[in-house]
Amino acid sequence: MLPYFGQLKLKDITPKRYQECLNDLKDRGYSDSTREGIHRTGRMIFRKALEFELIKKDPTEFAYLKKDKKTLEQLEEEELPKYLEKEELALFLKTAKDHGLEHDYLAFLILSYSGIRAGELIALKWKDIDFLNHTISITKTCYNPSNNAVKYQLGTPKTRKSQRRIIVDEDVITALKQHKEVQNEVIKRLGDSYYNQDFIFAKMQRQYGYPIVIKNVRDRMKRLLKIAGLNEDLTPHSLRHTHTSLLAEARVSLEQIMDRLGHTDDQITKNVYLHVTQEMKKEASQKFGELMRSLR
Repeated sequence: MLPYFGQLKLKDITPKRYQECLNDLKDRGYSDSTREGIHRTGRMIFRKALEFELIKKDPTEFAYLKKDKKTLEQLEEEELPKYLEKEELALFLKTAKDHGLEHDYLAFLILSYSGIRAGELIALKWKDIDFLNHTISITKTCYNPSNNAVKYQLGTPKTRKSQRRIIVDEDVITALKQHKEVQNEVIKRLGDSYYNQDFIFAKMQRQYGYPIVIKNVRDRMKRLLKIAGLNEDLTPHSLRHTHTSLLAEARVSLEQIMDRLGHTDDQITKNVYLHVTQEMKKEASQKFGELMRSLR
């Protein structure tokens, strides 16, 4: 947006100018998803300006994105996000257990079994774990664009709905307990050299105690995918889509899945859910046909 508004005062950015910016971005060939991201950012900026009384009217209020009408074929061919099938997930987690580096297995176990975001994972503290009731409370996210462990920032989750309490499997709780024992030994050994802010996923080498960074999680995942012979293009966020697909396969409702993931409305999650449930409907039809044929 800088080329359009960089030389203007906030009060001089009118609804007409803002709409012209969005229209021009489309004419220049930017994709729908890119323009949606730009528009979201613009709305955040001007809403904050309105809150601070720097402007009297939000120029983004009635702005819209021009989109080409998609054909039925295009809608059907829209690519789904990449995720693991259940057999692939089992292989990936086994590989993490057998070949993972420090806290790899626990990190990917939690991501797979809870569907939380990588930033939410890194921000977890021991006080967020209820060992008795098997729950994990998501109250914050970790932001660290420089990938410098000591320069981390904790912020609120993506949306208000993102603050949630998730019930997790006993395997997750057991793995957390084992990790806590190991970490306590490290803290005891290092004493004041350990930056003890209660982080679960804290560095055990150099900058002891500081939270790990997302790049570290991504790199570790790529390494394990390669060892397992799985798709190396998958990311920690793919485990969130994997969680969605397996919950759908387990016949958990879309509303329950959305609540677990901390979504109010997310089209990608809906697409994954609908894709999986559609496959289940095909399976139901096949089983019915097989049943009838067996009666002949």
